[in-house]
Amino acid sequence: MKVDNGTVNFAVYEDSTEYYGMAEVTLPEINTIAEEVKGAGISGAFNGAFVGHIEAMTLALNFRSVTKDAIKLAEPRNHQIDLRAAQQQWDNTAGKFVQQAVKHVLMATPTKFAPGKLSPASPADASGEFAVTYYATFINGEKVLEIDILNFIYFVNGTDYLADVRKALGK
Repeated sequence: MKVDNGTVNFAVYEDSTEYYGMAEVTLPEINTIAEEVKGAGISGAFNGAFVGHIEAMTLALNFRSVTKDAIKLAEPRNHQIDLRAAQQQWDNTAGKFVQQAVKHVLMATPTKFAPGKLSPASPADASGEFAVTYYATFINGEKVLEIDILNFIYFVNGTDYLADVRKALGK
């Protein structure tokens, strides 16, 4: 049995090459679009989820200080951002800690840049917010999640739940 301990550390890359030192990252929430369903034949109402359709996703990057890298991420264009993490687990069977590689890949466009504050002997707490149109997660090299809003892809654990929708739309 393996028990998750948490993130040991992480690194941020743009276009898979440039490193950005970061304080922390808040990954996008995935909220399914749902509509209230009620009418004849049912004894009330429920929220009917639309498969593969999600509300707008956002990414938050928090910097310790204002840097050229932070300013570069404010350029009004798509940025491919790779977040690579080492997550630690306790392997109870082997009696040792093991590391798991987790990579998040996002296509993101800046919507907000906050340079933070100036105060002696303290971080600036600069931050950026981004609109996300593509989000994928790989665990130990295996794709486990892919959401591509513009290309009708909603892939979770080996199944693309929008494949039939693309087919019906001739995509």
